[in-house]
Amino acid sequence: MVETAIEIKDVSVSLGNKTVLKDVSVSLDEGTFLGIIGPNGGGKTTLLKVLLGLLSPEQGKVRIYGRPPSKISDEVGYVPQYSNFDAQFPISVWDVVLMGRVGELGWKPFYSKKDKKIAERSLKMVDMQEYKDRQISELSGGQQQRVLIARALATEPKILLLDEPTASIDEKIQTNIYELLKKLNGKKNMTIILVSHDIGVISSYVNKVACLNKYLIYHDSDELTSEMIEASYECPVDLVAHGHPHRVFENKMPSEED
Repeated sequence: MVETAIEIKDVSVSLGNKTVLKDVSVSLDEGTFLGIIGPNGGGKTTLLKVLLGLLSPEQGKVRIYGRPPSKISDEVGYVPQYSNFDAQFPISVWDVVLMGRVGELGWKPFYSKKDKKIAERSLKMVDMQEYKDRQISELSGGQQQRVLIARALATEPKILLLDEPTASIDEKIQTNIYELLKKLNGKKNMTIILVSHDIGVISSYVNKVACLNKYLIYHDSDELTSEMIEASYECPVDLVAHGHPHRVFENKMPSEED
């Protein structure tokens, strides 16, 4: 029997005087690879923060494997937006990945052999073990993003949340990262939620799709219809083909942050 990994029911969140999420409901089975698209300011990052337990909804219920997010944070890995990461901070790749084990330290003043073994394994999973002793500031943007994914994997999560993980990264590296996520989802049966503006990628790699613009539109399939997108972006769209499915938006999207 497939276990329910994430259950969100009637969740609403306001930031200041603005309602960012309204009556959001979705249930995801373990092993789901969900792609979420939507305009800037549509609430995508806010939804991830709710799942991480960083924000509490003013109404509604969130359960991860049947428990509140605050009770299961050690089983959820998170990769933030690349733009929110200080890539110039003087720290080695190895130390960044070991940070994923901080939650397991408890009262210990040092990392155990187990922690280091898991960190090594996480680096190998993203093909970055040869850069272990390099300063992260010396790496390319794509390499730095792989290190951040390794840090999240070092928590040994059942669920991985990614917020625009390939923004500002060239197309070849984007493809490598998406292939890695697909492998994690398939071989590890890891539940993944990927926030992205790249609709072509969403259609190519994930097995479930949702559109979010305060309200969540979710049809429990990988089909991305023009009606779903237009309801979220509130503008007409056309479907064109360039190797992968893409959408072209006729109206300019808002620029404010989620």
